[in-house]
Order: sequence, then structure tokens, then C-alpha cells
Amino acid sequence: MEVVAALASWGLSSACQNTLGRSWLGSLCHWGIDTSDLSSRLSSTAQIYLPGSVGYTNSTTRWSNLDVPGVNIAVVPGVEDDVAAIVKYANEKNLPFLAQSGGHGAITTVGKMQNGIEIWMNQLSSVEISDDGNTAVVGGGTLSKTVTDTLWAAGKQTVTGGCECTSIFGPGLGGGHGFLQGRHGLISDQFVALNMVLADGTTQTVDENSDLWWAVQGAGHNFGIVTSATIKVYDIQYRDWAYASFLFTGDKIEGLYENINKHLGTQSVDVLNYSFFFNYPDVDPAKPVIMFFILQEGVTAVDATYTAPFQKLGPIMTDAARGSYTDLPAWTGNGNESPPCQKAGLVNIRFPIDLESYNVAAQRKAYDLFASATQQNTALNNSLFLFEGYSLQGVKEVSPESTAFPFRGDNLLLAPLITYAPAGPDLDRAAAKLGNDLRQILWEGTNRSELHTYVNYAFGDEKTVNWYGYEQWRQEKLLALKNKYDPLRKFSFYAPIA
Repeated sequence: MEVVAALASWGLSSACQNTLGRSWLGSLCHWGIDTSDLSSRLSSTAQIYLPGSVGYTNSTTRWSNLDVPGVNIAVVPGVEDDVAAIVKYANEKNLPFLAQSGGHGAITTVGKMQNGIEIWMNQLSSVEISDDGNTAVVGGGTLSKTVTDTLWAAGKQTVTGGCECTSIFGPGLGGGHGFLQGRHGLISDQFVALNMVLADGTTQTVDENSDLWWAVQGAGHNFGIVTSATIKVYDIQYRDWAYASFLFTGDKIEGLYENINKHLGTQSVDVLNYSFFFNYPDVDPAKPVIMFFILQEGVTAVDATYTAPFQKLGPIMTDAARGSYTDLPAWTGNGNESPPCQKAGLVNIRFPIDLESYNVAAQRKAYDLFASATQQNTALNNSLFLFEGYSLQGVKEVSPESTAFPFRGDNLLLAPLITYAPAGPDLDRAAAKLGNDLRQILWEGTNRSELHTYVNYAFGDEKTVNWYGYEQWRQEKLLALKNKYDPLRKFSFYAPIA
């Protein structure tokens, strides 16, 4: 253990012996956490952070400040075996635990973890490409940008999420959409083998020979902590990428989404689109505007076949640029320096729904509600409404029955992102109502009885069928595996199965 943690452990041990009543040290003693004992079980590079320290603040700060976990201590594993030691210690003391990497999991169910141990995975960050160049071993706490940049420098790439500051395995355990999914499938489709710590603190390599293999590809948050994994990597096929962007006023809703359905609904593997509603008073002080992107691989300018229909709609602003794959997060506002990657003390909650195509009338109705609600309640006027249209060929090439990810037949990922500064339960309720009302409008527009929600964007009030699929066999299979590998429900804080 580093010196500062060792000194803190000594101080805590001394305080426990003296039982300092109402102090925070006393409360740690009350919960049975003896950091001198815990530190003796960990590697020399592991760290323990106590409340009040900078390390504790850095390790426990999350992207969204609604229903956050209650963390008594944060423990930073220095090597993979440390994760197992921490889980075993927590089990001995009957303490809950929760692993965190990028801290962007905003689902409210994580708030059920109280008076527990956070396992901050940030030191387990590494990317090692195999000698044959077909796979790489990635540390369990590695963030997406590290994976992308390391592979790119070696002439390789793989599927990661579109946001640079999230981990690769946080999204991956829930399936994981990404810019390259049309070529190669979801993040989880890249898994070759996962080294995992299970609920009892034992370790297991989960691969195609394991009965957990199916479950970890879509519902993996419920079964263990990934300490490292072997994933597929690919030679860079196209270094060039380009985008074209269009800014539209709200009167263009019908034309925009009709054209997306018509011209991009079955888009080529090299094309994706992305749009969002947001308030931009400098352009329109009364109504939200819509930013729309077309991104294309292997070109220095987006093909006019794709851009022409949207140019004809009369955007109030356009832009275009050329670059490489590594530019995509910054282009779409998801780079490390972009607002979505900042932990600014805000509440950020999403209400996802997967669709087959846009119902244009529902888009209008949702836009009008988003406009009126964010204008009337100014606390919510920094919110966004996201519409993601990835290419799909690689996702749909994988048999739907072969993994726990349930909704491979859907084509679009939509999610209101309601953002606001914390101001009490009344605003929390208003924000949640707006998000759910917007999602309800879109769901009614599908004429489906099923509500499909992407687990990595989930708010937390959804049902397990919404996250993991309506088929009875899916629910039964997940529950049977959960009862086998986690009967005491140690992993019950991120979109729990039951």
C-alpha cells in the first residue's frame, strides 16, 4: 500500500480501538471496516481512500448525482487478484460492494448500494495486443479512449462506445453500441474471454465453454467484475472519416425524420446518423433546435447522395469536416473535453427506447412536449433528446438467441437526457415525469406491446423484461444462472435480474 493509505489505515485502526463515538471514523468502525486488515490482503500498489480525502472524492464522484451509492471506503486494486481479495473481505464483513470505472452508469438502482465498499478499477488499465494481432488483452478498468488510441497507434481498432470517458466493459457487459458495430457487432460481440471475480470472491475465466458466456454478453453486470479480458481486434480498414452536420429549427421535424427513414433507414455499413434536440437561445429563443449529423467511413467528404435530401430542407447552419476514426467522439460531442464527460455535480438521467423506425407524428409530439417542458421549467433547459442511428449489419449477423443482449432486431436508439442541478425531490419528480412522458409518446408511436430499453442508458424504473427481453426462456435462463452464481444477490445494484 502506498504510504498515505498505510498511515490512514494505522490511524483508523487506532481510532477503532478507542471507539470514537460519532466521528466518521467511529462510523467506519461501526460498519466493521478495519483498513489495516484489508490492506494486509492487498498488493503493494493497491490504495484505500477514506471519506474526506481527495482520492475518495475522485474515486466516488459520478457523472449523475441522483441516487448515488453510499460508499464508506473506496479501494483501488493494484493487480487483478486484489479485486477477489476485496470481494472476499466484503463478504466476510457482510458489506455490499460495487465496482466503478468511468462512473457514468446513471441508473438509479446503484443508489441501493449503501454503507458499502467501492472498488475503483482505474489502476487496472492496460491494452496488450497479441503477437498474431487478432486479439488484445484489456484491463478491467480501461477507458474507451485508451483502447481506441492504443490500438490506433498499432494500426488496429475494435468496437468501443462513442464516448471517450466511459469504460469499455461497463457498456460491454450490457451489449454496448459503438461506431464500428456495423462492421463487427456490439462491444460484447468482441469478447473472447473474460477474467471475472464472481460473487463469492472466486475467479473464473468465462469463455464460450462456460455457461455464463451467454449471460455476460448483455446482462453481465449481474454476474461478476471483469478484471481483464481478451477481445477481438482488427486491422484498420479505412483511416478516413468525414461528417456533415445540419442545424434545423423545430418546423423541420417532419421533413427531417421522414428523410432519415427514407434515405438512412437501411443505411450502408459505412454510414451512421445522430441527432438531438437542444435549447440554443442564440438561434431560437422560443423553441429547441435540432442538430443532425451524418458520419461516413472511408471518405474525405460525406457522399452527396446522403446529404442532398437534408440540404434541401433548408438548414439554418451546416458544417463538414474530414478526419479519422479517433475524431468521431469530439465531432459528436462525446470527447473527453466535451460536456458529457464532465462530472459537474449535475443530475443526468436517461429514458431509453429502441425503435425499428421513426414515427414522424410521435417525433412531433415529443418535440412539442420537450419544448414546452424545458421552456416552462428553466431548471431543465440544458436537457437533450438523443437519437442514434448506427449501422447494423454486424449486430444482426449474430444470432439473437446466442447472447443475453435481447433487441438485435431494433434499428434506432433514442433517449431523452434530462440534465439539471440538484434541487430537491420536487425537481427530481418533475424530471423523471418528463423523461417517462417523452418515452411514453415514442412507445405509443411504435404500436408495440413491448417496451425495449437499452440497459446501459436505463433510468432504473424499467422492468427486467424491458432490459433483458420479453421471451420467457430468456428470463428463466437468466434467473437460473443468477441463482447458481449469485444466490445471495451480491451483484444486485445495476439493473438487477431479481
